[in-house]
Amino acid sequence: MDTASAQASTQATRRVRIVIIGSGFSGLCAAIKLKESGEHDFVIVERAAALGGTWRDNTYPGCACDVPAHLYSYSFQLNPAWSHTYAPGSEIWAYLEHCADTYALRRHIVFQQTVTAAKFDADACRWRVETKEGATYEAQFVIVGIGGLSNASWPKIDGVSTFSGVQFHTAEWNHSVSLADKRVAVIGTGASAIQVVPAIAPIVKKLLLFQRTPPWVLPRIERRYSEGRKWLFAHYPATMRLLRGFFYRMQEGVTPWLTQFRDHPRGQRFIERMARHNIERSIKDPALRERVTPRYAPGCKRLLLSNDYYPALARDNVTLVSDAITRITPSGPVTASGETYDVDVIVYATGFAVSEYLHGLHVTGLGGRELSHEWQHKPEAYLGTLTSGFPNLFFLTGPNTGLGTNSVVVIIEAQVALIVDCLRQLSARGARSIEVIAEVQRRYNEELQSRLSRTVWNSGGCRSWYLAENGHNYTLWPGTTREFRARTQQANPDDYRFTN
Repeated sequence: MDTASAQASTQATRRVRIVIIGSGFSGLCAAIKLKESGEHDFVIVERAAALGGTWRDNTYPGCACDVPAHLYSYSFQLNPAWSHTYAPGSEIWAYLEHCADTYALRRHIVFQQTVTAAKFDADACRWRVETKEGATYEAQFVIVGIGGLSNASWPKIDGVSTFSGVQFHTAEWNHSVSLADKRVAVIGTGASAIQVVPAIAPIVKKLLLFQRTPPWVLPRIERRYSEGRKWLFAHYPATMRLLRGFFYRMQEGVTPWLTQFRDHPRGQRFIERMARHNIERSIKDPALRERVTPRYAPGCKRLLLSNDYYPALARDNVTLVSDAITRITPSGPVTASGETYDVDVIVYATGFAVSEYLHGLHVTGLGGRELSHEWQHKPEAYLGTLTSGFPNLFFLTGPNTGLGTNSVVVIIEAQVALIVDCLRQLSARGARSIEVIAEVQRRYNEELQSRLSRTVWNSGGCRSWYLAENGHNYTLWPGTTREFRARTQQANPDDYRFTN
């Protein structure tokens, strides 16, 4: 046991009203709104040595948000200093640090404590939360804000451990390794890959991009904000709100075209024409064009935005490999055709283990129910926030809260508003616990799956991380964010069981 763990294990159990797990967008939003509502007896438990979640961890070259920064930020804490329409990751991390300081949250954060277990004591009506380092917390409420993009997804490829060069994931970028004049393999063509490939292609000797399925990539309307524009934002905040409102309506307007796939074929055709034009204007080689053009409906997989991804693929030192990788040898990947590619570095741009939301967090509810077991094949919640059988437990960005378009921060704020109202109603009733009624949760999820079955995400002709093995979509919200906000604005007391 190291010194930090030994010190933690000797600490007495800390009693608080609320434990928040995670200090990214979700956890910080919950903390800010709790303080605004008069709740100050809470602790934020963070596994890393700094706050920031996804934007702390993802530091790969080219890392940036694919939602306009004025929308990908709290509605109550707009930032006039964004440098670009789509802010680089370092600025988003700095923004979260600024929010923590503005709302005096650091004194509530306990760093380098990884929560591994949370068990509900029905008699005491309290949660016992334990960390890997040996700390224990007892709380009436737990808010899980760990997010779906917090754990890297490593592909299961034979021979990975035998590779003699350097290998790492985009979410765990090794900045001590110089890629200059190196032969580099990038595995994956998702959101991270289309950012990192253009960033490193000019400096590497050879870049091999291994593609399983090509993505639809739309042009990105990007601009740098001038100092004059930033001054205007800072001195006349209404201009920021107008811009945020424009971006919101633009993102929200795309949703019906994607989610009502069968009812809006014109929208689908329009998006496809934009994406094809992006290919045609960037790549002259007909064979390469053919290989990067998807064979499924736009939106079935996440739509990506980039102006430099396709030009990067057209570079002389970049090769797109479409054959599946069967194994990794000491010298590099081997594909189904039998060809071996010798490389110095392998970069895994293979996304996150979104389906493993709890990822090592063992949650035990009423009657010894294990949430990880129940969610293994059927991760369901009510409004992505509460789960029957687990009183006083709230999730942020839980099941079916993901978005194909728009900003997840909008969803986070709506969920936090619901949580705050649940706590308000519970206090008004003098109750000790709140739990969603099982039948309400069941009907809600049946509605979701019925609506999702008609979306492009479920019927667009592709295989994506949106879908579980049973074909159900436990990832995305099927409606607009306006609808979600309306449904979470106030907790309907008829949906919940209050216990005194």
